[in-house]
Amino acid sequence: MNKVNLSNRMAAVAGLVPAGVTACDIGCDHGFVAIYLVKEGICPKVIAMDINKGPLLRAKEHIESASLSAYIDTRLSDGMEKLEIGEAECMIAAGMGGRLVVKIMEDYPEKLRSLRYLVLQPQSELSLVRSFLRKQRFVIRKEDMILEDGKFYPMMLVEVAADESPRCHEDGVGEKEAAYRTSLEDEFGPCLIRDRHPVLFKYLDWWEMQQDKILNAVLTYPERRAQVEEELARIWDVRRLLDEVRG
Repeated sequence: MNKVNLSNRMAAVAGLVPAGVTACDIGCDHGFVAIYLVKEGICPKVIAMDINKGPLLRAKEHIESASLSAYIDTRLSDGMEKLEIGEAECMIAAGMGGRLVVKIMEDYPEKLRSLRYLVLQPQSELSLVRSFLRKQRFVIRKEDMILEDGKFYPMMLVEVAADESPRCHEDGVGEKEAAYRTSLEDEFGPCLIRDRHPVLFKYLDWWEMQQDKILNAVLTYPERRAQVEEELARIWDVRRLLDEVRG
């Protein structure tokens, strides 16, 4: 195995990993991200972990084929179960549902806080993940979003450092308005909004189109119609935030 061809999504995930850290890849699948990180000199060592024996066996075969067994360790593990405190500085969790990502973090709080960074790419329930990180006072340092094969993939680099400074509201912004803005950032991404990420604009267009279709189908169902109209209003409010960032 001379070259690792990652999908655009997984290449973007690997691109968020800080250089020089030892990483543990939770749900490593076939081990290609771990191989890429070592081959590209991003990580000196990677611990590739998966809950399923089949993918882990294939990962081990690929790692041996790349002659990287000395740099990549494979472990059968449910989340961070088999990770020891101090073994890794960065955890990667990509390609799984947001609720599972949160569970992995919640299951081993000591191990979680022993890390320096998290690289997360949840496939769903992004607001749940971002809300969890915010409540833990972790800091989302960078976000990216990839559009690949018609699907949107948001991802983030998180610093596992307690942000002890109290959250301050801008002058003239009440707590209710600030809480609403925070909910928008949890759903759509604080850094994606701040950086006016080009794929976020495409996502908003797509998401608004989906909501318009649903709205037309639920016009005679007041409760569901109100939910869809609320989501459309949130989309428009994110667009306004993007305009504010542009100044």
